[in-house]
Amino acid sequence: MNRYWLLSVCLAPLIGTTGSVIQASTMLVCMTVLILLHQLLMAGLRNHLLPAMHLWMSMVLAAALASCLQLGLQAWALPMALVLGHFPALLALQCLAVERLLPQTGRWRSLLIGLAGMAVAGLALAISRQALADITGLHITHLAPGALVLLGLLLGLYNQLRPEPTTAHRQGTR
Repeated sequence: MNRYWLLSVCLAPLIGTTGSVIQASTMLVCMTVLILLHQLLMAGLRNHLLPAMHLWMSMVLAAALASCLQLGLQAWALPMALVLGHFPALLALQCLAVERLLPQTGRWRSLLIGLAGMAVAGLALAISRQALADITGLHITHLAPGALVLLGLLLGLYNQLRPEPTTAHRQGTR
């Protein structure tokens, strides 16, 4: 089984919280802080854990950090916590995806590049959704299907503007 299916869990918070630039930037700050804290705490534990306990400890730590984030948002930013809903709790899944997908060497550089890419994608999606809602008045831009369509259009634009051609990969290989 291909382990990159875990990246699909990163789409739910991205699509659900990019209705406005303020929501997207709040969620991206929460995501960055949560993932960096998770990786920092797991760095000290990796050498002391058995391989069988590594995933369990990562899950417990990610759930605890996401719960603390949710409680912190409710305590200090209740209106934003109500707008974001349950999406900050889903960031625990992103912590697990990052833990499983990052290589052992060059881990921090890959992590920072991935987080920067997610931040750019989230902000571009939020700016596009908010601009389309303000200019055209389309209600669908505030809904998840509109976000998926817009994300597809933005990815198509990115692929069109990319300087190097993409190579075909064999599917089903690791």
